[in-house]
Amino acid sequence: MRPKKTRWIKCEPGERCFRPQCKPLSKSGGVYLTLDEFEAVRLSDVERLKQEEAAKKMQISRPTFSRIITSAHQKIGDALVNVKAIRIEGGCCEIKSEKKAK
Repeated sequence: MRPKKTRWIKCEPGERCFRPQCKPLSKSGGVYLTLDEFEAVRLSDVERLKQEEAAKKMQISRPTFSRIITSAHQKIGDALVNVKAIRIEGGCCEIKSEKKAK
């Protein structure tokens, strides 16, 4: 298997776990969203970028971005429908620092 290319993210999420209040964490189970999946959701759903634009920001191909966002949407859907916690961690990512204009 080929090693994964580094995916660039703008920033780390502030909170690392979201869980349903109606169930204790021990009974709610959970899904793991990687940092690159989190960034893909941010770019696609919050920033409303097209996949090609979002892929360029993460420095990956458009098909790779498509696979990442599909995986993220499936995990988030599973967590919402089946009342599970969402944990955000892992992935082969580096934080992209904003360069200041001189």
